[in-house]
Parts: sequence; structure tokens; C-alpha cells
Amino acid sequence: METDLGILSIVPPALAIILAFLTRNAVYSLAVACLVGVLIAGQGPLGFSQLMIDAIGNTSFSWVFMLEICIGIMIAFFMRTGAIQAFTQFVAYRKLSRKGVQLWTWLLGMFVFFSDYFSPLFVGTTMRSLADKARISREKLAYIADSTSAPVIVLLPFTGWAIYISGLTIGMGPIADAGDALNVFIHSIPYNIYAITAVILVGLIAAGLVPEFGPMKKAERRAMDEGKVLRDGAVPLIGRELTETPMFPDIKPRLFLNFILPVILIIIIVLGSFVLTGSAKTLEAYLAVVIFLGVSIRIQGIRLNDIMDTAMTGIKGIMPAIMILVFAYTINQLSRDMGTADYMVSISRDFLTPSMLPLATYLLAAVMAFSTGTSWGTFAIMLPIAVPVALVYSGDALTDIVYATIAAVAGGGVFGDHCSPLSDTSILASTGAASDHIDHVRTQIPYAMIAAVLTGVVYLVMGLTVWS
Repeated sequence: METDLGILSIVPPALAIILAFLTRNAVYSLAVACLVGVLIAGQGPLGFSQLMIDAIGNTSFSWVFMLEICIGIMIAFFMRTGAIQAFTQFVAYRKLSRKGVQLWTWLLGMFVFFSDYFSPLFVGTTMRSLADKARISREKLAYIADSTSAPVIVLLPFTGWAIYISGLTIGMGPIADAGDALNVFIHSIPYNIYAITAVILVGLIAAGLVPEFGPMKKAERRAMDEGKVLRDGAVPLIGRELTETPMFPDIKPRLFLNFILPVILIIIIVLGSFVLTGSAKTLEAYLAVVIFLGVSIRIQGIRLNDIMDTAMTGIKGIMPAIMILVFAYTINQLSRDMGTADYMVSISRDFLTPSMLPLATYLLAAVMAFSTGTSWGTFAIMLPIAVPVALVYSGDALTDIVYATIAAVAGGGVFGDHCSPLSDTSILASTGAASDHIDHVRTQIPYAMIAAVLTGVVYLVMGLTVWS
């Protein structure tokens, strides 16, 4: 419907976020917000169905949908072959303390750096049983998995995020080609204060050097004192099919063949395709591994009907996450149609002065990503606006203010996306940890705010002392 409704454009995402925290039901909150938005836009109730068609009837959603299906099947295969149980026993032999489990989770999250979709799902699924035995709340597990996905990936120059962000700057001032753009991105990494702080903070919390507080403290106290890793009434964002799946009868758990090798194959395919083609073939990697596991399980003596039933179990188990993603994409489409991001940019132009540019772009990117649930969409809108302004202030030269502005947009987008109940990466973190999604967001926000406030202070000080 492509229109500009001014301040009314922020009503649907704001309503979705408020209802999500009040009702703790993400699907209901998103559906209501979408319906209200359609009515505000003057489309009537029948416009809701067209909105959903526009939002999910495209290659972008199809890619995510297929990726989720593959991940669901892969997790089901891991469970049915006893691979997850074997990995749990392998780690359990190390007799890790509660702190050790948390640190292992933190390190594992940083190791799986090649995909913000795979990382939280893999880390949560892999460490869930160990975390449950150590009486670590599902909220804490989801937080560690979430904080070691996008915040880590946005700091590395050889990920899809780096290629995407740098690609958006090509043609701006002296940034002539992809090589120049990637070099600029590398120079911007030290200025991405939020991502650096978030990764360090979660490590300090996992090590017990920073104590729990707020909702997370309550969740951890419940898990430790009562043995309840989930609060009473919580709805884990994953079907029971993927949390209570028994092993195939008469199959021997093979940790390397059914778990380690498939993960290695994903890493090889994703990184190999990135090096050879410049594009990480994530979906293709998962499809290949699902096929590999299916063939491997059949060779191990499992009947074809059992394999297909397990695959269907995986698809059923991942459906709660897919349903939230459907409505998250729908409200993102609604926000684009109503001009939400354009309105936010229009009311902030007066703040884009040299000393305030990194701070202003950081704050605006954070609010935009939180409201829309998409960091990549925020990058696409903010970088073409903020970087040319920074180049004007720098005399069309690549200086610190240009690097800091790019980093501010990247960090702000990650922060907003990190905290939003509409975010796909937060949804995936809740899915992997089998946590209640709203509980994950509520407990994570106070810690993310620490990193966010510290980042804002750093940008403010730098603006007043370096770029004033």
C-alpha cells in the first residue's frame, strides 16, 4: 500500500511490543498489531490477508522458511540418533560446574560464527540438557545463545553481515568497489562498541563476575532453588516433538558420524562457498546435511518410514517458531508500507551534527531495529543516509568519523534487533533454548541495556572530544 502516515506509522510496532510484554503471547500480539495497522492505513479487514501474502509470498521468507524446516529436521535426526545425548555425556564426563556449562555455552556460541540463524539454534539445542542438569534457567541459556550470535558475527569481516554492510557503502565518496568497502568495514570494527561490549558482558555474566539482577535473577533463583528451568505457565518456543524425542530403538549413538561430522560439513560448505563465490550458501549447506543424515541413518539400519516420520516430527516441532516468524515478517512489511522508518529518519535530521552524528545514528538505528525487528532492514535505510553525511563532515575522506558512523549503525541495529520480540534472531534463540519467547526478551533487555548505555556514553564522549 506504500504510504506515509507520519506518527501513526509507529502505532502497529509499538502496539505489538506492548501487547507482547502484557500478554506474553507473541503471535496474538503481532496479529492484533497487524490488524490495527491495516485499519489505520484504511485498507479494511480484508487488507490483512493481502498484507500477509505480500509479506511471506516472496523469496526472502521462503528462504527463511526452508532454512527453519531443514533445521527442525536436523534437530530431530540429532535427537533420534542419540547424537545430542552422546554429546551431553561427552561434555558431562568433564564434570563441568554450573559456571563451566555457562562458559562452555559462551565459547561454543562464539565458535559457531558463520550464521546468525544456525548459531543460537545449535548452541541452545546442544547445551539445553546440560544446562537443565546444572539448573540453569532456559532464559539464561537463550540469553547466552542470543548474545553470541549477531554481536559476534557483526564483528567479523568474513561473514555475510560484513559483506552486506560493506556492500551498502559502495559508491559513497571514495568507496569505489567491494575491496574498498570491506576495508572500510574492517576499520569500523573497533568502533562497534555495542557488539564488543555485549560479547564481553555475556562472558563476564557466564563466569559469575557480573551478578544476575532484575528478571534474570528471579529466573535463575527459580531454577536453582526449585529446579524449574521454566516458569510455571511458560510456553517454550519449540514443540515437544523436539524436546521429548526418544532415540531410535536398536541404534548405537555415534557422536562423530551423527553430530560432529554434520556440523563440520555445514561449516565447510558455508565457509567454502563464501570463499569461492563471495556468497555463503547457508540453506544449501543445511539441505546437504539433512540429506547426508537421512542416508547415513538408513545405512545404519533405520527403516525409511521411521526416517520420514522423524523428518515430519522435526517439521512439527519447529512450527511454533515459524508461526512467529510469519507474523514478524508481516508486521515488518506493514512498517515498510506505512513509512515507519522514513518517519523516524525525518524527525531526527536536526540531530545529525558532526559531534552528535555517531550517537544520533546509533540511537536511531537502535529504535528502528527494535520497532521493526530487523537489523538488515535498518542497515539498508540508515547507511545510505548517515555515511554520506559523515563524508561531508570529513571532507570526503575516510576518517574516524566515517568509520564510527558505520559502526554506530551496525551496533545500533544489532542492539535493537537483539532486544525486540519481533526479531528473527531472538526468536531462534528462544527456539534453540526451548524458552518462552517473551520471558527470554524480558530477561535479556536489562543486560543489553547495560551494553547500550555504555555505548551511548562512549559515542557521546568521543563526539564532544574528538569530532566537535
